[in-house]
Amino acid sequence: MTINAEYLKKDIEVLKKSYFCIKSAEEGSIDYEMYRNSLVKSFEITLEQSGKLLRKKLIPYFASKKSVDMLTFKDIFREAHKHSLLNQAEVERWFKYRDNRNNTAHDYGKAFAEETLLLIDDFLNDVQHLKEIIEHE
Repeated sequence: MTINAEYLKKDIEVLKKSYFCIKSAEEGSIDYEMYRNSLVKSFEITLEQSGKLLRKKLIPYFASKKSVDMLTFKDIFREAHKHSLLNQAEVERWFKYRDNRNNTAHDYGKAFAEETLLLIDDFLNDVQHLKEIIEHE
């Protein structure tokens, strides 16, 4: 089954661009705030898209699509590990990304945004690897 990961590819590029821009902006400036907001939102979108596409990648491992649809976000990643698509360390990092994302819904403050910034280097590597897994037939 071929899975179209073009939208994820675009999400990754937006996230990379936001990250590049925030690194070159002066902290506390309007540009910095704008790029940080973009980075946080891009992180959220990319994370959600990653889970949706990985869910599709898991369909052949289950008796029915409905079984896969019932999985939670973290269950999707547990199953990816179970079927050797991801290693344990990657899954644990994805859990950390998800926990961070869940905090977004409750706290859009500076501390949260700065915490997200600390995750971006690993996240970019992990999401790129996940994209390759999703595209691989």
